[in-house]
Amino acid sequence: MEIAILLIIVAAIFITRSVKVVPQQNAWVVERLGKYQSSLAPGLNFLVPFIDKVAYKHSLKEIPLDVPSQVCITRDNTQLQVDGILYFQVTDPMRASYGSSNYIVAVTQLAQTSLRSVIGKLELDKTFEERDIINAQVVHAIDEAALNWGVKVLRYEIKDLTPPKEILLAMQAQITAEREKRALIAASEGRRQEQINIATGEREAFIARSEGEKQAEINNAQGEASAILAVAEATAEAIRKVAEAIRQPGGQEAVQLKVAERAVEAYSKVAANATTTLIVPSNMTEVSALIASAMKMVGSTKTV
Repeated sequence: MEIAILLIIVAAIFITRSVKVVPQQNAWVVERLGKYQSSLAPGLNFLVPFIDKVAYKHSLKEIPLDVPSQVCITRDNTQLQVDGILYFQVTDPMRASYGSSNYIVAVTQLAQTSLRSVIGKLELDKTFEERDIINAQVVHAIDEAALNWGVKVLRYEIKDLTPPKEILLAMQAQITAEREKRALIAASEGRRQEQINIATGEREAFIARSEGEKQAEINNAQGEASAILAVAEATAEAIRKVAEAIRQPGGQEAVQLKVAERAVEAYSKVAANATTTLIVPSNMTEVSALIASAMKMVGSTKTV
């Protein structure tokens, strides 16, 4: 009975040491008599009892690693409190076991030193503007060294950049001044545009008034020209009709009679003026002499 129990215990120990079940996304490193033998893949695996042993167990999943906050000095000698997070993955279980005594600590320290080196090459303003570049440079610097540790650095993200309080106050004052400057520029641009609009409106109004006055003068000139032309045409028509009437029988006598009447009328008006001296013809009975005298008096009246 005791022998059976002993055999069962030995068998259980034998099975425990010889049969290994590796979980998914894990890798176990096996040593045989203290020397690296193999890396067990996920699933059922068999070992040589008491000769082979599982020395290291690694997770092949992506691992987030919080990088402790540290003080970095920028190119313009400004201190920054930087906090970040690193994502890495074990790709070579054998190197992860024998390449470094503690690859997590190694990656953390390398991330801190790389970050200080990258930020030291940038000025303060650039550190806030170029986070993606900083992250990429840190990953590149760590990834080269981490190859010997069987680790692949996937990405690095800066969680927070905190400058000193004095720098924060100066940055806030700068932002306030910049916004006030933009407000003043916007106000001046508004006034400038307003003045331009007013000047443009006045110019267009002046042009419209001048065009209206010009058109009015043109219309007046055209009206006066039309009136003069109408008077001239009427005068010409009257002269033509008088000429036609004169050419008719008795026209000459009518003209002489009209001229005589005008002559007598002119003579009577001149005689009424006491300051005018007249020379009266001796023979007033003759119509021709009267007409001639009347024509002279008419000419004399026009001259005065």
